[in-house]
Amino acid sequence: MTRVQDVYPDNRLVLREVGLRDGLQLVKAFPSTTAKQRWIRDEYAAGVRHFEVGSFLPAKTFPQFADVRDIIRTVAALPGAHGVALALNERGVDEALASGVAEVASVVSATEEHSQANANRSRDSAIANIKRLCELRDASAHRPLVNAAISMALGCSIVGPVDPDEVIRLAEKCYEAGVDMVAIADTVGYAGPKQVGELTREVVRIAGSKPVCVHLHDTRGMGIANASAALDAGARVLDGSLGGLGGCPFAPGATGNVVFEDLVFLCESKGFATGIDLQKLVAVRAILRSEMPNESLYGGLARAGLPCATAARAA
Repeated sequence: MTRVQDVYPDNRLVLREVGLRDGLQLVKAFPSTTAKQRWIRDEYAAGVRHFEVGSFLPAKTFPQFADVRDIIRTVAALPGAHGVALALNERGVDEALASGVAEVASVVSATEEHSQANANRSRDSAIANIKRLCELRDASAHRPLVNAAISMALGCSIVGPVDPDEVIRLAEKCYEAGVDMVAIADTVGYAGPKQVGELTREVVRIAGSKPVCVHLHDTRGMGIANASAALDAGARVLDGSLGGLGGCPFAPGATGNVVFEDLVFLCESKGFATGIDLQKLVAVRAILRSEMPNESLYGGLARAGLPCATAARAA
């Protein structure tokens, strides 16, 4: 049984590296299972403890996730490491629960239009899937954590601006369904710091003692500024991907997630102890360059290095 307070302690910062799932969802070439395992172990050696490991999707359509069970076992074998896997439908939920993964994530879109275009289902259907997941979790032997991500929460590439009150309503429905955590996702990098801070503050308020995650993309160069605003508004769980891998089919030409290495540097500069060795972390990018030479990697820290070649210090 996984307890939320053990994985996401009150008021303690948690950084989750999502490159193995969100970072690989659109790639044409992807790392071998062995390379993925090195990716995890090298990041673990650098101090990373939270990994999004893949999705339970049809292997024929998404071969990059065919080895998700192997990756789940790799993370589970590392003391103190925590794995998260995405399950989008009933079949995926069943497979995720059977896999023994420590946390299962699902998604509900902030807009009906995106929900239909992305998953061919209504938002009510997505909420029902989350409720079913929570019920099955409660009946399972190992009781994984469940998180619900609200995609397009800060702006939708189909309909444009999103009403924050609608996001709050969906977050409340997810908590009522029994989730352990809600994540608000700027899926296409639509927002700026003011918008991120205001929405994060409201979700933190309704979450009470439960953790709130903020999942950001760097489409318009606002990723790090938005992460800083989320921290100031009380979020203590943030997602990023190594090298800024990732993207969204509804944001063609966009860069991916906020760069994980730069996110670590931001948090250290704001006085949060991450426990992550930045030089060791940046070195893991060599695996990505070797396995996916045609994928663009991003990041100011990797380009410029640490200030004065020293560890990051609180500003």
